Amino acid sequence: MADPLDLLATRFADAFRAVAGGDVDPVVRPSEHADAQVNGALAIAKAMGRPPRDVANDVLERLGNVSDMCESVDVAGPGFMNVVFSADFIAEQLRTALSDNLLGVRRVGTAQNVIVDYSAPNVAKEMHVGHLRSTVIGDALVRMLEFVGNRVIRENHIGDWGTPFGMLIEHLIDLG
Repeated sequence: MADPLDLLATRFADAFRAVAGGDVDPVVRPSEHADAQVNGALAIAKAMGRPPRDVANDVLERLGNVSDMCESVDVAGPGFMNVVFSADFIAEQLRTALSDNLLGVRRVGTAQNVIVDYSAPNVAKEMHVGHLRSTVIGDALVRMLEFVGNRVIRENHIGDWGTPFGMLIEHLIDLG
């Protein structure tokens, strides 16, 4: 399953190429005002010597039919393009994700060796629920890294042995 923002970027890249005469990054990001925001017009407007809103409107004219993905695409502010995905597109994305064992999560291109060191309570002190928290967070992180294809080494480094051994030696000395 492809990322919806990547699919959108591919569609907008062709329109930007037609307007700018060369390759332009459409700069597609999640938005607070819509499902996605395309900011590429702001980046190229100055180089083209044109207002960003005019560039954005030209891009939309050359974008073609995106009704298979988008409910609406509007120019806002100085030249942002706000995109609202259609309900059918979102439903299809969900169907695709649910039919995939990885739920649409992309695996890493090249597996990395990752070492995660977590849950190292001080053995000389009493344990409490806070120590469990770091164990749960560390294990969740390890599972996510493995899920996307990395090789993970789990490390539980027990740190401060000085005090417990000192106490043991002192006790043995006291025993004679």
